[in-house]
Amino acid sequence: MDVTHPTDRLLEHAGPVTMYATRPPARPVVPPPPRRSLRDTIGGVLSPWAAAGLVVVTVAGVFVGRAGWSGELSADAVVTLLVFLFAVWAWIFSPLDDTYVALGGGAALVVFGILDANTFAGTLGSGVIWLLIGAFVIAAAVTASGLSARLSARVVRRARTPRQLVHLITAALLLTTFAIPATSGRAALALPIFLALAAVLRDRPRLVLCLALVFPLVILFSAVGSLLGAGAHLITAEIVSAATGTTIGFLHWAVLGVPLAIVWSHLAAEAALWTMTDHDERARRLCVPASAFESTGAPTSGPLTVAQRRVLIILGVVVALWCSEPWHGIDPAIVAVLGALAASAPAVGATTLGAALKTIPWTLLLFMAATLALGMALDSSGAAEWLADQAFGSIAETGPRAAMVFVVVSATVSLLAHLVVQSRSARSAVLIPIIVVTAPVVGVNPVAAAFLSTAAAGFCITLTSSAKPVAMFAVSADVPGYQPRHLLRMSAFLAPVSLALLIVFACWVWPHLGLPLLSS
Repeated sequence: MDVTHPTDRLLEHAGPVTMYATRPPARPVVPPPPRRSLRDTIGGVLSPWAAAGLVVVTVAGVFVGRAGWSGELSADAVVTLLVFLFAVWAWIFSPLDDTYVALGGGAALVVFGILDANTFAGTLGSGVIWLLIGAFVIAAAVTASGLSARLSARVVRRARTPRQLVHLITAALLLTTFAIPATSGRAALALPIFLALAAVLRDRPRLVLCLALVFPLVILFSAVGSLLGAGAHLITAEIVSAATGTTIGFLHWAVLGVPLAIVWSHLAAEAALWTMTDHDERARRLCVPASAFESTGAPTSGPLTVAQRRVLIILGVVVALWCSEPWHGIDPAIVAVLGALAASAPAVGATTLGAALKTIPWTLLLFMAATLALGMALDSSGAAEWLADQAFGSIAETGPRAAMVFVVVSATVSLLAHLVVQSRSARSAVLIPIIVVTAPVVGVNPVAAAFLSTAAAGFCITLTSSAKPVAMFAVSADVPGYQPRHLLRMSAFLAPVSLALLIVFACWVWPHLGLPLLSS
């Protein structure tokens, strides 16, 4: 029987009607995102390229099985390598989420007894995870206060020529490396600034195209300046610490990474300017008005607000404590948590803890924890040592040139690995255990080799799918970005230049900064 609600009967009569809280207004129903069907998933897995990759993985698995049958590999190493091979194949070819694959691989290692459950679960409670949690909360406060948008806009407004504009943008993005963890977070922060500039410069499409490239290039290349610049850096630091006992702290990483970040970023910005604009465009004056950044939603003129000053002080104190860890001995993760509490404290911070926690990319943290477990299994089972011997064993036979050959090969492989493994963290999880084991055999400092590989992995600009910042600034209905051909052009130009720059730093710059290339 259809029973009419009493409130509905009241609506039939004239006069005002009071709608009480006992019957709240209907909320709009937001449909959930469409889920991939089983047929779509299987179709993606069984594509020609995926099938070819599966054949390669199967052949490699047979080779690993033969090594185990002959006694060359332990049973634990065989199982670890098989799980590792399947995870790499899934990261490259399957439509499954990278975190899903990493968690599945870690769980498989526990099921087969390679890792115990406490070790696997303990990676999620490791110091690097808490360091990132605290850093993301602080970053949420910085963003909520409008501090980052204000400082970026203030810097950009000083530009009077296209060259000044791209290099001022580069300088501003370099500073955000220490405030916003992960490249995707910095890209999300920078996108409104780019859209505001694109609207002002809409009559100069070549310059807009140049800026569309400058933002993701600098975000990716400047990340090497900070330990928190990318999740891959923390994975590398953990693997190096476990394998060699050497800890790369926040200050040590900054001393090594900031010079490279500055040179690499400004070099990339200049390359984008030269390849995407002509002489007349570069010579044409420009003026960016303060009103251009009103669309960002945050005030970009006048003195800093109280919230912005407080957040700036908190951020400065946190960075100072990270850099001075060797003197006070407080773990960086504890510093990050204390900074997060201060940045979200009532009447002090610029956001609430609940709102800040919602901004944390928990899938990234789960992915990092799972890949750390995979790296630990590769090292403890002896699989990494055997895999390194198979991959780089012939280099040791090149004699006195072995060290230099290894440096060039490892840097080249790391630089090009983004073409097959899209996740930066996954590339480090795959490459660093092998590189750390191989380096001492050819006379190379494993810490230097790992740092070089991680820095080279930051080159991921060839395809729009190579990195999230690259995808965010590509052309779309809302973003006046670049086409795939522009990325290919920049990648073809910057790849050899970047490789040469990295080798120069590894051989001549980093040794003077306390990181010798050759092992003593």
